[in-house]
This record gives sequence, structure tokens and C-alpha cells, in this order.
Amino acid sequence: MRALKIAATGMAAQQMRVETISNNLANMSTTGYNTRRAEFADLHYQQLARAGTVNSVDGTVLPTGVQLGLGVRPAAVSITLAQGSLSGTGGDLDLAIEGSGYFEVTLPSGLSAYTRDGAMKRSADGLIVTSEGYPVAPEITIPDDARTISINAAGEVYAYFAEATEAQLLGQINMVGFTNPKGLEAAGGNLFLETEASGTPLSSTPGEDGLGTVRQGYLEDSSVDAVREITELIEAQRGYELNAKVITAADQMLSTTTQVR
Repeated sequence: MRALKIAATGMAAQQMRVETISNNLANMSTTGYNTRRAEFADLHYQQLARAGTVNSVDGTVLPTGVQLGLGVRPAAVSITLAQGSLSGTGGDLDLAIEGSGYFEVTLPSGLSAYTRDGAMKRSADGLIVTSEGYPVAPEITIPDDARTISINAAGEVYAYFAEATEAQLLGQINMVGFTNPKGLEAAGGNLFLETEASGTPLSSTPGEDGLGTVRQGYLEDSSVDAVREITELIEAQRGYELNAKVITAADQMLSTTTQVR
């Protein structure tokens, strides 16, 4: 009985949807997190009578045919690119991206990774690094005697010193854009990696080439809408229960068949 296998694929699909929703809710407070959505597609069909074929009985053409679907399969878990609200922190190295784009950081392996988490820190060597200790690319070192740090919308980092009246330019924080940012590989730790689907990174100055600007003293909140996630969770739960009822009904039909004398 096909209904058993079809309903099983439906239950697996709703389970995957619940897992995606649970990950969104778990990251409600994650800086720069964007909502994920599970997407599905129907499985292939069994063509018992193909549409458009000639009916062997009277020679007429079948207008629709008989096509039996075999269930559902996962198609993608895509990221919903949306600007999260900006929360003021007042931190000198707290940076939010207002618009599209990513900060580039250098991993211990030497590879580049990309993030929208602008909660930067200062390492023991004075480097501007992420919370995981990965330096921002290009590397910028803050002198020990710097009193305050100022970062403008274009990503230019200035330091103020006690004996100087004017700020000193320390470096430039660049931003990176992608042709298809949804194709980036999520690596955890608020980091993304380049893939064939994302295209090559396009580095530029913040505010240029369609990239966003930098806001010092702010962090980007998660874009998760808790009310919407709970609504979708209820829908997924009902969908799982309905598919389970289909399996129960199919099992009862099979029991009736086996009891025929």
C-alpha cells in the first residue's frame, strides 16, 4: 500500500521543518542571525496512464491520465536575508552592518570566513578580532596608548591619543558581498564560507558597490520573528499528526484485508 510510504515521507518532512524552526527559536538572541526556512518538493510520479496517450478502447486521447504521487522530499533549507534591528551598546568595537554585506575574518587555517556578527574584541596583541579570536581582514592593530577608537560609516578606524589633538587613521575595515549570499555555507560560530553556489567574494569599501555601511556602537539583532515561528511550529505539528493518521488508516485497511475469509 503506497499510502504507508507516502505518509512516512510526509512525517519526515514535517520533522525536518520542526528541526529548522527549533534552530530558529534557539538563535533568537544570536547576533546577526537570519531565519532559515525548510523547503520541499514532491517526489516523482507513477504514470499508470500517461496524459495525452491514445485510449486503446475507443481511440480517444486521455486528457489527464493517471499519475500517482509518491510523497515529498526536502528541496532546500534556505536563509531568509533580512536586516535585523540595531541595538545600541555604546561599545567602541561593537559594529553593525546597516544594509547588505559581511565582515571578512581570517581563520587559523588561513582561509577567509564571513560574518555579520560585529561584536569585535581586542586581542592581547592589539588586533581587532571576533569573539572567537579570528582577526578581521585586513588586520588592524590598536596601539596600547590609544585612548578611544572611532569607526566611521565607511569603515575607517581612527585612534585618539592623549598627546595628539587629531585622530590617527589605523586602517580600513572592508566589507564583502556575494552574487548569491544564500549559497554561502554556514560553518557555525556566526561564520559563513564561500561555495561554488555563492560566487566569489567581492570586497569593497562600506557604502559602495551596493554594500551597507558600518554603525559603531551598535549590534544587529536576530531577524527571527518568534510569533511567526510558533505559528509555523503548530502547522508542522498538525501536519505530522495528519500524516500519522494516514498511516493508522492504511494499517486498518490492511487489517481488514487480512481478515477477509
